[in-house]
Amino acid sequence: MHRVGSAGNTANSTRPRKEKRLTYVLSDADDTKHCAGVNCLAVQKSTVSGGSDYLFTGSRDGTLKRWALGEDAATCSTTFESHVDWVNDVVVAGDALVSCSSDTTLKTWNCMSDGTCTRTLRQHSDYVTCLAAAAKNSNVVASGGLGGEVFVWDLEAALSPISKSGDPMEEDCLNGINGSGHPLPITSLRSINSSNNISVHSTQSHGYVPIAAKGHKESVYALAMNDSGTILVSGGTEKVVRVWDPRSGSKTMKLRGHTDNIRVLLLDSTGRYCLSGSSDSMIRLWDLGQQRCVHSYGVHTDSVWALASTPTFSHVYSGGRDQSLYLTDLATRESLLLCTGEHPILQLALDDDSIWVATTDSSVKKWPAEAHNPQKNFQRGASFLAGNLSFSRAKVSVEGSSPVPVYKEPTVMIPGTFAIVQHEILNNRRHVLTKDTAGSVKLWEITRGVVIEDYGKVSFEEKKEELFEMVSIPAWFTVDTRLGSLSVHLDTPQCFSAEMYSADLNIAGKPEDDKVNLARETLKGLLAHWLTKRKQRFGSQASANGELSGKDITIRSHTHSKVDVDGNAENDSMVYPPFEFSALSPPSIISEGSQGGPWRKKITDLDGTEDEKEFPWWCLDCVLNNRLPPRENTKCSFYLQPCEGSTVQILTQGKLSAPRILRIHKVINYVIEKMVLDKPLDASNPDGTFASGLAGGQLQPSAVAESLRGNRPWHKLKPSIEILCSNQASHPIELVLAPDMSLATVRAYIWKKSDDLVLNYRVVQGR
Repeated sequence: MHRVGSAGNTANSTRPRKEKRLTYVLSDADDTKHCAGVNCLAVQKSTVSGGSDYLFTGSRDGTLKRWALGEDAATCSTTFESHVDWVNDVVVAGDALVSCSSDTTLKTWNCMSDGTCTRTLRQHSDYVTCLAAAAKNSNVVASGGLGGEVFVWDLEAALSPISKSGDPMEEDCLNGINGSGHPLPITSLRSINSSNNISVHSTQSHGYVPIAAKGHKESVYALAMNDSGTILVSGGTEKVVRVWDPRSGSKTMKLRGHTDNIRVLLLDSTGRYCLSGSSDSMIRLWDLGQQRCVHSYGVHTDSVWALASTPTFSHVYSGGRDQSLYLTDLATRESLLLCTGEHPILQLALDDDSIWVATTDSSVKKWPAEAHNPQKNFQRGASFLAGNLSFSRAKVSVEGSSPVPVYKEPTVMIPGTFAIVQHEILNNRRHVLTKDTAGSVKLWEITRGVVIEDYGKVSFEEKKEELFEMVSIPAWFTVDTRLGSLSVHLDTPQCFSAEMYSADLNIAGKPEDDKVNLARETLKGLLAHWLTKRKQRFGSQASANGELSGKDITIRSHTHSKVDVDGNAENDSMVYPPFEFSALSPPSIISEGSQGGPWRKKITDLDGTEDEKEFPWWCLDCVLNNRLPPRENTKCSFYLQPCEGSTVQILTQGKLSAPRILRIHKVINYVIEKMVLDKPLDASNPDGTFASGLAGGQLQPSAVAESLRGNRPWHKLKPSIEILCSNQASHPIELVLAPDMSLATVRAYIWKKSDDLVLNYRVVQGR
């Protein structure tokens, strides 16, 4: 399994954690489709006549979906959204759906619910890669992961209500460590390790901290269990098949034979026979009674990642990295190529006489399988005998006698959307250019979460160069595409470093020189629905010390020396147009509060009850109290001097300071005020001014007037002044600065030094 950036597991750490980030995941597509590879499948057959059958899919986009199956179609009826990383496996256990993820958790859901997670189980130390369930004992589920642990879960105990508070989020966090690092009770589970030890953790004592027992010495990739739940097999990077008694946790045997990682395992209903698929390209059949390998099948030319057997365990369907689906008779070794595709096969699920195939693509396909009479397949195509050695099939392929697939087209295809595979944050720090697996290039506005331009299949690099702007805005967010879509990360305090004037954002009805904090307004847009719901439930009063009414939320108080209150915002909750998120394709929030670990939810599914147990405190403080955390200096220091040879002087000399976003036309206005009008500004102006820099021969720092935003728009003046800056090339050249350039842009692209910026002014003759 390809490792991707994980949300990380902090459940077992007592170290102080950095402030939690808030992430929002964007989508411009229908929510009924996956937007990344599908890692896992599970079929639920109806137990009543005329009832619907369902297919469950888990994806690298972090969601699961339930599909109602018709004769020749599948309709998405629910999206299960709570995991914050890849969903790696899923099993149906009675009425419960159990999933595992690279976010280190297992989650349980009601199969027929609206997609609400019923419990989160936190015990693994790393990605959880695989699950196994007992067909005739829906109470038993096993999980394994990259941390080497194998756990056997008693679902009835794990799902029983422990909290009397009735708070579902509190119940949700009971299996693990809470946000402050304190132990929380762990429901009944058995942890297996390689030295035959078993640790049974119970909820008898709420002070008990369970020991993370290591199962394998290395990563576990595959698990399987027999129907009654009396035998469990596991495999991984140690290249051996371990056999356990899940009822006691004791190891019964170890089987060697594979020469590379074991990626998939199957047990027959009785638990006597085991099939294994490996990265060595081989499939092996083991007799657990005889404790040996009885057959090996060289069918594939690359890693085997998926297996499914007929009900009688007479034939096996297999798929993997070579993008091909084979059927093999385990007794006669006769093999047949059923179909080929364009993507590696990750998992298989039989559905009557058909088979569902999940791949690294976002779509899922259903192919004929004839599982109840597999010999029918052999009547349709040319078969071959599976070799005993892994290179035999590869040799046949090289010699040009590759088998022809029996089936050319699937009977049903569930389409997905194209995953984003490349991105570039543009210099304006509001737009992101992306490219998907189909080669389509799009331009996103991340403060609204929408695609504003679809360029089609064009050169990504050429489009990036075409859209280049010489502007400098702080990097207030980061982006990744590990979920197949844009995930935008906001980390405090860096996210609050970027400001723009309202005029540059085209915000009507707001003074053109009001500064707008991009992160604050984005958070207001994201949480607008939540805030509306919250006001409906609890009211919107906030006390002077920052304690908020409703559901007993108390946001930690700050002294004003450590926090900035956004005076321009005037405690308003208005969402301006550049920050309005779409209700048709609402983004999902991934975040973490003081309890329960990371979670994910659509912004339109927030009900207003979420508080600092679910949200980072700094996020709530910003949206509800208008307060921003301490930030790095947003000012730019510079010197303003006459050009060489110029006899023109202005009254102010020495170092000046102004907001980084201040435009050069404001500096022009300032020079005109000082020189032409010969009317110095009042240095005692409470808003701050360009004050005189010389006092008693010493250079004193002074603040650029916020009032310099100007009483008159620059374009209404007739500028007779030019501002120049010397670039730092080997032969410095004085460059005339465009009036709409900001100080930050001049510093980044022209000055290019860490020293204080030096600007020169001169009178333009003939104006």
